Amino acid sequence: MTKLVVGPFNRVEGDLEVHLDVAEGRVVSAQVNAPLYRGFERMLEGRDPRDALTITPRICGICSISQSMAAARALGAAMGIEPTPEGARVAALIHAVENVSDHLTHFNLFFMPDFTRPAYAGRPWHGRAVARFTAIEGSAQREAVAARAELMHILGLLAGKWPHTLAIQPGGVTRAPGPSERMRILASLRAFRRFLERVMIGGPLEEFVELPDKAALMRWQRGDAGLFLEIAADLGLESLGRGGGRYLSFGAYPLATGRIWPEGIREREARPLDLSLIREDLSHSWMLGPTAHPSAGQTLPDEEMRDPAYSWCKAPRFDGLPMETGALARQVVAGHPLALDLAREGGVLARVGARLLELARTQLVMEDLAGAIDVTARFMAAPAPVPEAGQGAGLVEAARGALGHWLSIRNGLISTYQIVAPTTWNFSPRDAAGVPGPLEAALVGAPVREGEETPVSVQHVVRSFDPCMVCTVH
Repeated sequence: MTKLVVGPFNRVEGDLEVHLDVAEGRVVSAQVNAPLYRGFERMLEGRDPRDALTITPRICGICSISQSMAAARALGAAMGIEPTPEGARVAALIHAVENVSDHLTHFNLFFMPDFTRPAYAGRPWHGRAVARFTAIEGSAQREAVAARAELMHILGLLAGKWPHTLAIQPGGVTRAPGPSERMRILASLRAFRRFLERVMIGGPLEEFVELPDKAALMRWQRGDAGLFLEIAADLGLESLGRGGGRYLSFGAYPLATGRIWPEGIREREARPLDLSLIREDLSHSWMLGPTAHPSAGQTLPDEEMRDPAYSWCKAPRFDGLPMETGALARQVVAGHPLALDLAREGGVLARVGARLLELARTQLVMEDLAGAIDVTARFMAAPAPVPEAGQGAGLVEAARGALGHWLSIRNGLISTYQIVAPTTWNFSPRDAAGVPGPLEAALVGAPVREGEETPVSVQHVVRSFDPCMVCTVH
C-alpha cells in the first residue's frame, strides 16, 4: 500500500488536499481535506440581519450572486416578504448569467487544460487540445473569455457590478430596467447564443438539448463539445469517477409561478425533498458540537484539530446518506432524458456532459426570462421591518449545486447563520458511520501510473465536480 498526498491543486478555487491509498496501480481509499478555515458564519453572529446581504457574497468571488440569492431568500423568509413577480424574474436572470459564466469558465479554463499535458502526447486529439486549451495561449480560452465578458454586460445593466452586487434584495431587485436596457440584454443574449452555437456546442442549441441519450451525445462531433466527447471516448471517462447515484437539487431560479427546474432527490427513483432530513455530521470535521440540522447547527472550530477528524469541511447528509449535487443532479432531478441516461454511469463524462447540456438549456431559459420582462411592472416589494425573532432558509442552485443559508434572529440580531455549499456536499469527509463523501467515493478505482505524484486521473475526477473550496468552509 502506497500513500500519496495530492495538492495543492491549481485551477481550483481555494485550498484542497487529497490523501490517497494506492495499491496495484489504483486508488483504494481517499480522504479529502479542506485545509483552510474561514469563519464567515461566526462573523455574522450578533449583526443586523441585513448585513448578510453584504457579507455573504464576499465568501466567493466567482459565485457571489448565488450567495446573494440565498441570503436574500433567507432574510425574506424571516421577514415574511416575497419578491415581486418581476423582481423574481430579473433576479433569476442575474443568477442564470453567473451560473452560465461559471460553466463556461470551468470547461475552458479549469477542466479541459488537463488534456494538454505531455502524458497524452501521441493521442489523436492531443494536438487539437493543445491548440484550443493550453493555458493563456489556447484559442478556445481566448474566445470563451471574450464571450463571457460580453455576456456579463447584462450584470452591469441589472446588478450594477459583479461580483458582490447589492442589487438582489428580499423584495426583488433594486434596478428597474427600461425598454432600451431590455433590448440591450436581448442583444447580448443573441451574441452569446452565436458563440455557443459556433464554438462551444457547434450547432443549434435546440438540437443539442433534444439529444435523448448517451449514445446520441457520443455521436455529436461538432464544436469544443465534440472534441471533449472524442477525448472522453478515447480515455474511458464514462467509467472514471463514478458516483453513488444519489442526487440532490434545491431547485433553480424561483419565480412567482414556481422554480424553473424543480427541487428533489433522485436515487433509483425520484423522491420529494424533505428538508427536515438534512443533517451536518461533524465526526470527521475539525468542528465541535453534535450532528444537527443546519437550522440548529453551530460553527465551533476545534482549535486542537483532534483525530479522527481530517478536514474543516462538515459532512452534510440527507436521510443519513451522502448526496451529489451540481449540474448533473439538477438535470437528473428535472427529468431530462439525456441526464438520466448519463447518470446510470455517473462518472466524469456524465458530470461534464450534463454541464454542457445545462449551458444550452440555460441559454434558452435566459432568453425566455429576458423576453418576458415587463418594464412597466414593480421590481421591488414594499420594505418590511426586521423582526425581533424569526427564522428563514434560502435555498438556491449555484453552478456547482445546492446552496443553503439558514438564518436565526433573536433580539433583532443574527443569533446563528449556517451555510451548506455545493462543495460542502460533494467534498465532505466521512461521517460517523465511516461512509465517505461523494468525491472520496468517486476516487476509488482511479488509475495511478508508475511514478505519478499528481495522477491525471485523480485530477479529472476532482475537476469534474468543479470544486469551490472557498465556499466549502465558513
